[in-house]
Amino acid sequence: MTQETPIAVLRAAPGRRVFACAVMMALGGLLILSALTRPPAPGWQVFLLVCAAVSLLGAEALRRATRPALHLHADALRDSDGTLLTRLEDVARVERGAFAFKPSNGFVLHLRGRQPRAWQPGLWWRMGKRLGVGGTVSAGASRFMADQIALRLSADND
Repeated sequence: MTQETPIAVLRAAPGRRVFACAVMMALGGLLILSALTRPPAPGWQVFLLVCAAVSLLGAEALRRATRPALHLHADALRDSDGTLLTRLEDVARVERGAFAFKPSNGFVLHLRGRQPRAWQPGLWWRMGKRLGVGGTVSAGASRFMADQIALRLSADND
């Protein structure tokens, strides 16, 4: 297996992706409707319109962020655009339990050192020594990727 061949690929599930974007757009639409049909005090109206704009921009960010797939290679976890999420040598452990602080249907990688913050809504986030993967992904594909990472970590420790 070459370094170029991914061991596992994780994509946003089409249904979850559409649903998440639709919910964000619906929220933006309802906020606009509320602000314009029954206008509250001018300050609140502006607040509602700003919240609507943030929601609609968030829906677009979510749509764009969930287009690439995550690729697990023998040495690193990258997205299909080539962005390095983390090297496997920097991963201390994988957490995927029911009570873990993790994205929906996902897992968290505990890293050995602090990494710069980054976020792709609905797909992954990285803060400090944690990298969360999940959100709009399918549970089975996410579990497979987490198991593959854990398997490689245990093989490195032996």
